Amino acid sequence: MTVIAVREPDLARPEGFREIFDAYFEEIFRYVAQRLGPDDAEDVVAETFLTAFRKRDRYDPERAGVRSWLYGIATNLIGKHRRAEVRALRARGRMAADRDVSGLADVVAMRVSAQSLGPSLAGAIARLGKGDRDVLLLVALAGLSHEEIATALGIPYGTVGSRLNRARKKLRKALGGTNPMEGDHG
Repeated sequence: MTVIAVREPDLARPEGFREIFDAYFEEIFRYVAQRLGPDDAEDVVAETFLTAFRKRDRYDPERAGVRSWLYGIATNLIGKHRRAEVRALRARGRMAADRDVSGLADVVAMRVSAQSLGPSLAGAIARLGKGDRDVLLLVALAGLSHEEIATALGIPYGTVGSRLNRARKKLRKALGGTNPMEGDHG
């Protein structure tokens, strides 16, 4: 097996930041859009990269990878737009899930999206506290590890596990003890 070393871009150079933008824009946009909707996501993602650019001299690759750093910035900005997120989740909670799916990629995306997992799940997520919701959605929507989440949110590793466990218990209770990732949701 060949291991390819990934070089951290030189953030002091505008070209280095461009590499980060090109590599992570779509991923960060998908995460933010799933939390806030595409209209609000455009503004938040633009603000995420603007903030990262302005604070690039404070980025410490020893402390966090670029990906975790960007998710941390995006999640903090989502927190500022929390009302929009809760409104979107509550609206999704009142609507039936879109059942028109084509292709494996769409099926996988629908499995992790709060919007498509069903109205009752979206409503239950909206009722979670900010910390629990952030951890849960960084796992479910962004696929971050516990370590990456701890770094992104600036919280201890153990707190990530506690918040995730608490969020899952609350969701199970709100959904009548069912696992939202199993079976048919609609």
